[in-house]
Amino acid sequence: MVSALARRVDRAYMGSEVVLVGVLKGSVFFLADLARELVTPISIDFVRIESYGRGTSPGRRVRLTKDVEIDLAGRHVLVVEEVVDTGRSVRFLRRHFERKRVRSVRFCVLVDKRGRREEGVIVEFPGFRPTSGFLVGYGMDCAEAGRELPEIYELSVPGKTKTISGGAA
Repeated sequence: MVSALARRVDRAYMGSEVVLVGVLKGSVFFLADLARELVTPISIDFVRIESYGRGTSPGRRVRLTKDVEIDLAGRHVLVVEEVVDTGRSVRFLRRHFERKRVRSVRFCVLVDKRGRREEGVIVEFPGFRPTSGFLVGYGMDCAEAGRELPEIYELSVPGKTKTISGGAA
């Protein structure tokens, strides 16, 4: 799946350089795999936002806790996230980067939970779209646990998981 997303990104940015902006902490594994698959020239930076806290339900408020360190003015930005559900973080980050006068801002997301969408946002490069469940592994966590798991798991009963997708290949 990551290879297919990388090919789509390469086609979209053909002839241009793009800044991959990973959303910490969850995007790290996905961003690294995506970056290695891209042919497009890239730079990499990170932001960190807070929306979930330590639970499994997204909060109503999104706040930036770490901003990019490079100047993005006039550059193409591809925000890389591991999961989008309500859409609040996408709306927040799109506005944040537009204020930096970027040339373009698009989103590449491993897991697109459209069924939980509360905001009318666009994800230009969606990965897979599960129908339900809280996912952990491959960078996704539950209260900071499970990020390191090599595959994606759905939490079903506290302390028990089942595999729903192998890695992100």
